[in-house]
Amino acid sequence: MAAIIAVVVVILLIVWYVSIYNGFITTRNQVEESASQIDVQLQRRNDLIPNLVNTVKGYSKYEAGTLEKVTALRNQLAGMNMEDDPQKTMEVSNQLSGTLKSLFAVSEAYPDLKASAEYQKLMEELTNTENKIAYSRQLYNSCVRRFNEKLQAFPSNLVGKIHHFTQFEYLQVPAEARETPKVEF
Repeated sequence: MAAIIAVVVVILLIVWYVSIYNGFITTRNQVEESASQIDVQLQRRNDLIPNLVNTVKGYSKYEAGTLEKVTALRNQLAGMNMEDDPQKTMEVSNQLSGTLKSLFAVSEAYPDLKASAEYQKLMEELTNTENKIAYSRQLYNSCVRRFNEKLQAFPSNLVGKIHHFTQFEYLQVPAEARETPKVEF
């Protein structure tokens, strides 16, 4: 009888261990998947930018420096991989978002551009993509939180240490984005 109880306890421990390990694998894959989704949205934005730049060029001789900066940042971001260095990828993405905002302001100075159906469609697509990037960042941080919680909570932290799982880093908001914008009337 004691042997049967010992076997049942061992089997339960093995099932418990495998369950915790599989939980780590599942949440790690969710983190990686959400990082990949950010890459997908960044690529989508990168694909839209040349069309937007060409549309703006066609309507104005806007600051060449802004257009060149948008193109340079887009090319830099295209060569990066979210999984390799998520924080650096997000820094470049945030710079690109900031530069795009100044490009959006062009439409105010050029009514023909603002009225252009192609420009409006591109702006809508770009705005939707920016929203998807923001959502993807939130999803990534949520997945990171779940993984890190498993890694810190007892008893799953024991399994995590045995298999050398390490915490993921959250995507951080750049310092300039935390500043309150100045509104002047």
